[in-house]
Amino acid sequence: MSQSAVPGRDTVYVFLGRTDGDRPAAARRLLRRAGGTLLGRAEAEIRVGRDAAGRPLVDAGDAVELPVSVSHTGGVVVVAARRGGGVGVDVERHRELPALALARRWYAPQEAAWLRGRPPGHRVEAFLLLWTAKEAVGKALGRGLRDGGLRRPMPVPGGPGELLRPVPGTGGLRVGHPRLPAGGGPAGDGPVPAGGLVLAGDLVLALAVDGPADGVELVID
Repeated sequence: MSQSAVPGRDTVYVFLGRTDGDRPAAARRLLRRAGGTLLGRAEAEIRVGRDAAGRPLVDAGDAVELPVSVSHTGGVVVVAARRGGGVGVDVERHRELPALALARRWYAPQEAAWLRGRPPGHRVEAFLLLWTAKEAVGKALGRGLRDGGLRRPMPVPGGPGELLRPVPGTGGLRVGHPRLPAGGGPAGDGPVPAGGLVLAGDLVLALAVDGPADGVELVID
């Protein structure tokens, strides 16, 4: 599907697709699509590489680099891109894990206490909401989870307010969890083309941006 960014709007685009067993190739495909969409160039003109720290780079052969972030899990790859500033994305599949024990080990005490107060059947999802938020914020900051990133406090998931909410102590970063479609359908702030990829109830996706953005658009590849 042809996609083009809206001039004058700082929209964050999140592209989701299958890896089909080749994660690097799937990531490169979505990075080129992101570059074509936000840089206004043909995908064949988009260059994809990595910097010295291994972070993905996208440009069209000129001085303009597109801020991007990549995550993948269990057959799914996600690319977030934005012209207006830094961006980070993380995705995890729902799976059984010792949420309380892991939270006590890795999270700040107030987050572990919040998790303990969740209904037992919702604790794994709550743990993953915090985990993906921390990962996404670390990527937007350019340092991942180093330097105590797992104990960096996040806004309480699912709280009132905007989709992307301020992260304490980060100087303007915002993070949130865009609503994912179930097999294609409306989600986030814009339409999601049907792609047959079942997402809602299966994946947890967090998006972090540096400063306020005008909206989030999910695109199923």
